[in-house]
Amino acid sequence: MSEERSRGRFVWHDLMTPDPEAAKAFYTAVAGWGTTVWEGMGTPYTMWTVGETPIGGLMRLPEEAAAGGAQPHWLAYVTVPDVDATAARAQEKGGKMMVPPTDIPTVGRFAVLADPQGAVIAAYKPQNEQPESDEMPPVGEFSWHELATTDQEAAFSFYSDLFGWEKTTSMDMGEMGIYQMYGRRGRTLGGIYNKPAGTPGEPAWLHYIRVADIQKATEILRARGAQVLNGPMEVPGGGWIVMALDPQGGPFALHQG
Repeated sequence: MSEERSRGRFVWHDLMTPDPEAAKAFYTAVAGWGTTVWEGMGTPYTMWTVGETPIGGLMRLPEEAAAGGAQPHWLAYVTVPDVDATAARAQEKGGKMMVPPTDIPTVGRFAVLADPQGAVIAAYKPQNEQPESDEMPPVGEFSWHELATTDQEAAFSFYSDLFGWEKTTSMDMGEMGIYQMYGRRGRTLGGIYNKPAGTPGEPAWLHYIRVADIQKATEILRARGAQVLNGPMEVPGGGWIVMALDPQGGPFALHQG
């Protein structure tokens, strides 16, 4: 696969949480995922699956990280042709290296990076890259990736440089400013916007899981102790979304469309 074709794809999502068993019960009910234990790491690691396809993983949030203020969170992995070069470039562009380039035997190499505004993402080179589809991700997979930041233009410049993303369409949200969508090879992957002044929380990524029925999924997540932050609400194009905190406090979102 060429360098450009192997660059800028969201291919994996890890959940770091203080209660993996509770998180497993919650997300399998809400998203319809299966799980399977992977023995390739020294620490316990469970993979999320859609049918037979692994799409991400689940790990306990280390106690030392929690003691340092780390909250439950999802971490997305984006493909790059060279993890070490990407990590170096991220630092040149004002970002920080949170986890240095690291090999996962038989799987690939990754580094965890913070952009200049503080949002965290991982650069990843899989050992065996899967073919890319131009279709909408199927139900159960992550279908939208949204960045709330303090400097939209600077953030886009950073990610465009690292991952080759391009601006697609944009939407004027009035007082909230411009919602800039981005993508690669003609396909939109998500959006970037400036957090409204006074909004709590640091700049961060929010990842949307595609579901078949947003109303039903919202009923399930509420019944299982999640907190709905926004929605369900209709979005341009006829889709529906809901933003929430899982029972352990991890932000996530659902998308029907």
